[in-house]
Amino acid sequence: MATVNPLPGAAPAPVRTETRLLVLLATLQQEKLITVLDKLAACMAPEELLIATSDETAKTARPDLQIVTASSSQSTWTVTAADYVSAYELAQQHNAGAVLMLGPECDSLSLEGLRNIANTLLSTGSDLVMPHYDLPPRAGLVNSAILYPLSRALFASPARFPLAVDFGLSMRLAERLAVAGQRFIQLNQPNALLWPVNEAASAGLIIREVDAGHRAVPQPAEPDLNAILPLIAGSLFADIETKAAFWQRARQLPANHNHHASQPDPSAEGVTDIAPMLQAFRLAYTNLQEIWSLVLPPNALLGLKRLSLTDGPAFRMPESLWARVVYDFVLAYRQRTINRGHLLGALIPLYLAWVASHINITASDTDPEQHVEAVAAAFATEKPYLVARWRWPDRFNP
Repeated sequence: MATVNPLPGAAPAPVRTETRLLVLLATLQQEKLITVLDKLAACMAPEELLIATSDETAKTARPDLQIVTASSSQSTWTVTAADYVSAYELAQQHNAGAVLMLGPECDSLSLEGLRNIANTLLSTGSDLVMPHYDLPPRAGLVNSAILYPLSRALFASPARFPLAVDFGLSMRLAERLAVAGQRFIQLNQPNALLWPVNEAASAGLIIREVDAGHRAVPQPAEPDLNAILPLIAGSLFADIETKAAFWQRARQLPANHNHHASQPDPSAEGVTDIAPMLQAFRLAYTNLQEIWSLVLPPNALLGLKRLSLTDGPAFRMPESLWARVVYDFVLAYRQRTINRGHLLGALIPLYLAWVASHINITASDTDPEQHVEAVAAAFATEKPYLVARWRWPDRFNP
């Protein structure tokens, strides 16, 4: 799609004479880079492929491929605002017809997974192609507890991993994300997170999810939950606030996923001790009452009180309670009920309680994906609660 370039300083979009897929690679070690190049060459004909990487040695390693130089990404674990801007500028410069962004550790993606993403992007007219990863049952729990249920309920998204690090973009979606990324860069926040699913849904674009198989999940340089959860949740809450006019309208949710059930491997994951999580939750229940009472209504506080008196394998957090707790925090974020940093910090022990409950539930022969879908369904059921409180906040004053 040829458009006028909205980014300051970038050249106007030339007339496209061919359709090529631009693949933007995250910074990789030399051996891993060669692995990815080999897989990409096996997916598509060289003349249909344009690869962008910051590693100059790639050109000599695979001289048969069209490789251009891209700026180096500063992120070690996800795609940032600056990456979207760079991708769109390169796509315009080189007449690309679509963009495939591959994040850190993308060498762990299978050939079939890469082919699924690329083929779906180029052959179906999709604007956003999101991968469905096969992760260990206890990996990506922030996604399972908060990101996926929220994006599914509010934006009617089929994407199981809305903050995936690999995905395909049409040029019109790449442009929208670049414009959003440029705003963050102007605010001196080049490493800010963007939400492609929300952007595509609110623009009425086509989103598809494809199986991508197993993948190594990149970790932040300092994988501290006290820093990561507020960062991710705060970014999503802010995006929800920005797009409130869209998600308050009724949407038809996608059908439940038909992906195969998880196959837990106890020998690989071991037994997780939930006692520290429950201890953190109970300590927070004692010390954070003042903050929680500003955010949560009496019914939620009563539910948390009952949970604080439960121990061991019997600990279960009802899906409806968790959905309303998260919605209450979204509302408090919007209303600035308390300092946003303190607010998001107060969510952490509640998230740990959810994780402890999830582990208990899945330890009793319940498939982890089945429980995650039950949580997502609860968020969809409780959406009218969020909409009502968003529109008429004065009706509730805890």
